[in-house]
Amino acid sequence: MIQYIQVKRLLFLILIFSCNLGFSQSNNRIDNYKLNQDFGKIIQDLSDKYVHLEDKKTDFDCVKETYSYLLPNVTTNQEKILLFEYMLNEFYDSNLILHTKTKTSYRLNSPFYLKLKNNKFYIQNIWYSQIEDFGKNIIGAEVLNFNSKEFNKVIGKFPAQCVNKNLPEVREWIANKIVSGRYHESRILTLKLADNRKISLNIDHIKVKKEKKLLSVSNKNGIAVMRINNSFDNINLIKQFDRELNKNLDARGLILDLRNTISEGNPHIAKALIGRLINEEMPYQKNRSKDKLKNNVEIIRSWTEYVNPRGIQYDKPVIVLVGRWTANVAEAMAVSLEGMNRAKTVGTEMRKLSGSAKNYSFINHNYGYNLTSYASFQINGSRREDFVPKFKVVQRSVLKDEVLNTAFNLLKNNKQNSFITDINVNKNIVSKLDK
Repeated sequence: MIQYIQVKRLLFLILIFSCNLGFSQSNNRIDNYKLNQDFGKIIQDLSDKYVHLEDKKTDFDCVKETYSYLLPNVTTNQEKILLFEYMLNEFYDSNLILHTKTKTSYRLNSPFYLKLKNNKFYIQNIWYSQIEDFGKNIIGAEVLNFNSKEFNKVIGKFPAQCVNKNLPEVREWIANKIVSGRYHESRILTLKLADNRKISLNIDHIKVKKEKKLLSVSNKNGIAVMRINNSFDNINLIKQFDRELNKNLDARGLILDLRNTISEGNPHIAKALIGRLINEEMPYQKNRSKDKLKNNVEIIRSWTEYVNPRGIQYDKPVIVLVGRWTANVAEAMAVSLEGMNRAKTVGTEMRKLSGSAKNYSFINHNYGYNLTSYASFQINGSRREDFVPKFKVVQRSVLKDEVLNTAFNLLKNNKQNSFITDINVNKNIVSKLDK
């Protein structure tokens, strides 16, 4: 058994650093003592701060042992970054990221979402709202190969050593990590379509829109559509949202499009936006974290966050559009608005990030890493990542916006009381903070 573990470590060592071939060797050689300090820091933070550590199927002892075994062989900054990235990937949690990258690093997302079914992977969702002129309807296509290699074999070679890659939740996470791809490699899929035709698709040829505006607004038949363009980390979004909402207070319905909100974001901004849609203090979400002071007993903290009204309330029906690229703060906002019966959600499942991440720092570097520091729950106590939109849309086409069309149809046929059930409508409500 010991011999097997040693061989496995050797193979992993070859794998982790063979990815670094082709880089200039002019990188400054690293200080092994400082590397060990940084390794100890991230291990300690995972142990003390990572709220999902006990829930993961990852063998944490294996992580500590395997990656400490690799430390003496790390000679360059490129290798060090790669080692820490691979270590975080062992926890199959998209909230766990390093705040730097190399050309061999994996991207954080792709324009597709793959779903595992009967040990095969199929394209379940496409980032329709952000892809330019994508005419191919590949929804439901089976993924056969990645860069000419059988897809299941590529998953098997994914550099994770301390978690069972055959577990469905792990396997699906890895599959989507693979199609996100490394920065220095091509991403060419071989797909089998529903009619059994096989096609080759180069993901890097797909153009993803780069939005310049924080917020895009339109009005169709008296219904305002406000699309947030991945700007939940920009405090100016609040002023722009207020300005545009004030122009549309008479709109008979509001569609809030959160399908392009993949970045982390600031919860302060989300709460400020929600404040314009309510007229009394409402629960935002429940949270749980673990707390430990030095070597003392670990305790679990739990609390409920609230959001308060501000400004002039928009009191008409609200629909929130969500999808696989609705993440972090945007996820919390969508779940909260439905949980407080202030809006209905329409779309596919979201990013399913299981809490909120916090930035932690290494001892010897000016970059750090994100760890999920507290788990988030819906107001009813269910896990936030288990949330499913009230009006779930199964994506079938890339030729029309099925989610947006569903929202328009709901507003066309709505009765206002079916949207606002527990809120006393008062158009001129003004928060005390705004007086």
